[in-house]
Formats: sequence, structure tokens, C-alpha cells
Amino acid sequence: MTTPKKSVAIPKFRSEAEEAKWWDGRPEAATKIMKNALKSGRAPLKTVTIRIPAPDIQAAKELAQEKGLPYQTYMKMLLHEALKREGPV
Repeated sequence: MTTPKKSVAIPKFRSEAEEAKWWDGRPEAATKIMKNALKSGRAPLKTVTIRIPAPDIQAAKELAQEKGLPYQTYMKMLLHEALKREGPV
């Protein structure tokens, strides 16, 4: 018998720092949400190919491992945060 999968309950946050702390402590939640979105076709993603220096990939793999994340997920998170910081063009 299979156990029904529980959805991830994301609380409301008072600040971005509080939200970051919550997500940092639950890398499996971010991975689960993304996998579910991809399976259901709800994830608004586009596949791209870019060339990244090998040392940068290695650094991302090491940092992602420390956080318990797949390195590509970690790299997407870094890119997203950098774009958010820069703001709209």
C-alpha cells in the first residue's frame, strides 16, 4: 500500500530574511515543489544551454552539496536571486 504524498505547507513570512531562513532549512521542500510542478506541467520553464567555466560548476556543486540541493537547482536559485537584486531592466 502506498502512502499519500503530503503537500508542502508554506507559511506566511514577515520578512525576506525569515523566508530565506525557512527555505534554507528545507531544501527538500523546494525540490519537491519543483518536481511536482514539472510533472504536472505547471512549471513555466524553458530549457537553455549556456557555457559555464568548469571551476564555476565545481564550486556550485560543492556549495549545493553543503545545502543538500542538486547543483542545477542551486544554480537556478542563484541566478534568480541575482536577477531579482538587479531589478527590471
